[in-house]
Amino acid sequence: MRIAVIDGQGGGIGKAIIEMLRAELGDDLSILALGTNALATSQMLRAGANEGATGENAIVFNAPKADVVIGSIAIVAANSMLGELTPAMARAVAESPAKKVLIPLNRCNLYVMGVGSEPLPHHISHAVHFVKSLIRGEENV
Repeated sequence: MRIAVIDGQGGGIGKAIIEMLRAELGDDLSILALGTNALATSQMLRAGANEGATGENAIVFNAPKADVVIGSIAIVAANSMLGELTPAMARAVAESPAKKVLIPLNRCNLYVMGVGSEPLPHHISHAVHFVKSLIRGEENV
């Protein structure tokens, strides 16, 4: 299973996701770090991603090839992350046939109703456990 982790700005969320994926699922998992900028990609590679690529074309090219795309909800919102996530990137993620695992951060004027205001690490943990269930073939999670 190929998992693409998408992040921007400082790459902290992507780094945390990858570290937890590695801790929960080991080194056999194929993780692709897709950063909106070089710093984000670099942070995710240091966290244990197998490969990394940066920028709009990297995300547009790779999002459809992933089995799972994981990141904050901002990865499907054009011009989010202070404008780093372009409309083309958001569209590529949204239209990708991959399962999207979106972490609910109430930023970018996106508010997800029904989601508690848990700390970010708890949201990441829920997302990683969901991916773990997908890998195990538990489709009705």
